[in-house]
Amino acid sequence: MLGGAAVAVVVIVAAAFLVLRGGSTGSQAPAAALQPSDVAASYAGAWSRGDTTTAGSLTDSPQAATAALNAARTELAPTDFGAIVLHVSGQSAALRVRWTLGTGRVWTYDTTLGLVRAGDGWAVHFSPAVIHPDLKTGERLAVHGASAGNAVVDRAGKPLLTWQGSEAKAVDPAVAPLLLPAMARVAGDAAKGWSVVIVDAAGAERRLFGEGEVQAKTLTTSLSSSAQAAAQAAVDSSSVPAMLVAIQPSTGDILAVAQNSAAGATPSALSGLYAPGSTFKIATAAAVLQAGAAEAGTVLPCPASVQLGQRTIPNDDGFSLGSLPLHSAFAHSCNTTFAQLASSLPAEALAKAASQFGLNADFTIPGITTEAGKVVAATSAADQVESAIGQGTVQASPFGLALMSATVAAGKAVTPKLWHGLDTKVSTGYQPPSGTVLSALRSMMREVVTGGTATGLAGSGQVYGKTGTAQFGDGSQANGWFTGYRGDVAFSVLLLGANGSKPAVTVSAAFLGGLG
Repeated sequence: MLGGAAVAVVVIVAAAFLVLRGGSTGSQAPAAALQPSDVAASYAGAWSRGDTTTAGSLTDSPQAATAALNAARTELAPTDFGAIVLHVSGQSAALRVRWTLGTGRVWTYDTTLGLVRAGDGWAVHFSPAVIHPDLKTGERLAVHGASAGNAVVDRAGKPLLTWQGSEAKAVDPAVAPLLLPAMARVAGDAAKGWSVVIVDAAGAERRLFGEGEVQAKTLTTSLSSSAQAAAQAAVDSSSVPAMLVAIQPSTGDILAVAQNSAAGATPSALSGLYAPGSTFKIATAAAVLQAGAAEAGTVLPCPASVQLGQRTIPNDDGFSLGSLPLHSAFAHSCNTTFAQLASSLPAEALAKAASQFGLNADFTIPGITTEAGKVVAATSAADQVESAIGQGTVQASPFGLALMSATVAAGKAVTPKLWHGLDTKVSTGYQPPSGTVLSALRSMMREVVTGGTATGLAGSGQVYGKTGTAQFGDGSQANGWFTGYRGDVAFSVLLLGANGSKPAVTVSAAFLGGLG
């Protein structure tokens, strides 16, 4: 600890270290009997081990000294502290003080103890300068940076992480467990700078020591604690792996990201890619409308199955509805109708439509990794018809489908955000379809709930959406999807191995019910 300091008197230094380490050179004499070297070493030892009462008793102002030493420890909240006598000369002692204020945050300085006669012995003359040479009466020390208070709050100001030393710790580890590590990292990166200051009676500050730029403000995430709780409860109600992502269409704010324990701890809801099944018919319908291949009211066949080239496309469970308008084919999720329409579209039509809803967009959101989806131009006729019903090479994440529904609801490109005050970088942006196309899609998505495949949500308010069932592996199993929006909340739900969309509709109803 001495570094390049002046060489201390060996006996004095030895005595000081004995005190610091809890050793003893015999029973401590009353303050009045201590010699200058004794009182300096005893004071340094008591201060080092946090015994402010003993340290104060070794001064000529015990009450004031004890109070001031306690205040300094409370303000700075050190994780470690030490003081050592360097040397004693006449009626003063040189002291080296070392505060550890968190990982990698060490503040070391020298100060001087005045030593005065106290009866037959000696005592430390107390003044604020004993704590730090620049400290005066009426002033206090403070540390700025990640040391106290809230590190991250939700959109309503509810604390999610607080500072414990130099680390951001969760207030409740059960709230947004997928995002807490990311938020802690972002808060830690933002708070690398720190400083120790003197604050005078008027609140003015002057800096004593520090490193880097101080991030004093609390970070605010876009998350809604109430939406997050509703999302977590909804996915926890499922017996199979379940994921849910909710986004606010008007702002792009990510409101909730949840997975149940069966889905694991990796945030697949944000970046896991899966076949979207019939939820992709939102993009297919947009491609059909934009190409002029049909309008919402165009009557089209919906047979139980259709042969297109070398590929046979069936409806789920083999249902047949004869001929019906496009909007009804959408509501009842007629694979055969949409496959026939897509077979006449250009090879790049579905990929272009998917891009208009953000499925090929790319964002850099501080703290998290997201992947919306991957949809490329068809390479064959079989690929085209499979893509039309969300199978084949088409992939999307729950995050991506929530973004798709948010785009329909907002009528504009949506930039997803996890923070208020920290920007999302748009690496690959997108532009939505025209207002006319979006208006038609909204009507179709509403009909899905009022009279189509998601009537289980009919009692959940004015919900718009689309169900999906997507086979995987050898085709004997399927994942279940629902994506949609109600008011200013867009969301998607994925249940792995649910073998149908009804369980995803049930989880969606639970989520919306939890929102109130």
